[in-house]
Amino acid sequence: MKLLILSGRSGSGKTTALQALEDLGFYCVDNLPLGLLPTLATQLREETHDIKRVAVGIDARNLRSQLPCFSDILAQVKEQGVDCEVIYLDAPHETLLNRFSATRRRHPLSDQNMSLAEAIEHEGTLLASIQGAADLLVDTNHLDPHSLRNLIRMRVAQRDGRMSLLLESFGFKNGVPADADLVFDARMLPNPHWDPALRPFDGRQQPIIDFLSRQPDSARLLDDMEQWLLHWLPRYEANDRSYMTVAIGCTGGQHRSVYLVECLAERLNRAGWPAQIRHLQLE
Repeated sequence: MKLLILSGRSGSGKTTALQALEDLGFYCVDNLPLGLLPTLATQLREETHDIKRVAVGIDARNLRSQLPCFSDILAQVKEQGVDCEVIYLDAPHETLLNRFSATRRRHPLSDQNMSLAEAIEHEGTLLASIQGAADLLVDTNHLDPHSLRNLIRMRVAQRDGRMSLLLESFGFKNGVPADADLVFDARMLPNPHWDPALRPFDGRQQPIIDFLSRQPDSARLLDDMEQWLLHWLPRYEANDRSYMTVAIGCTGGQHRSVYLVECLAERLNRAGWPAQIRHLQLE
């Protein structure tokens, strides 16, 4: 049996992600009391039924006395031989604040004694033990509901048992992605942004491809990243790593990083490492 534990701060997209998993055939339970998780796993494992994939949503609405015990409870589930993964969704504080302000929803922790901003901050503290145990961190800052559904489908539901590898481009001026496991910096390469004729294009388009492919350092950087990843990815996978997010950044996330992600993904695919692609500043 496959058990996914889905968590994250309110407003990060947990409901959308859980609905996406349900559409993909997962038996979904939202806001299960954390202490009942081992019992649920036992019952699903021992009884004869057709349920093979289960997703459980756990958030700050849970019994708060149990949240700090998450690691111990998770260990009890894994001791039963259940294939278990933890996915944690989050977004920057200001993004969550804006989402609640836009929808006028009430935060589950806010009341007369706690403002919305304080509730969002406090929720992160309550869920710290779950975030620390996460196999996959998903930064939903730039994701609308449709994009989040596609990401969950791509990274979680379509896994073939191997480590899920995602290459993503980003712009350093927007900050390093919170979900990145490894980060490469491409800002030493010549920047097409400074050529007015190239500025409107992105790294997937031929004028940028032609420009960067003529730069000797582009090929050297690609060679170095490919060799490093091909050497170390098998080690990560052998250490029971389920997900790996490799982020490549340039200044704006439009040209160099996009070009490198596209090229590196093609190289890794040829080497037997299917890589998914995401361009944060182009979404």
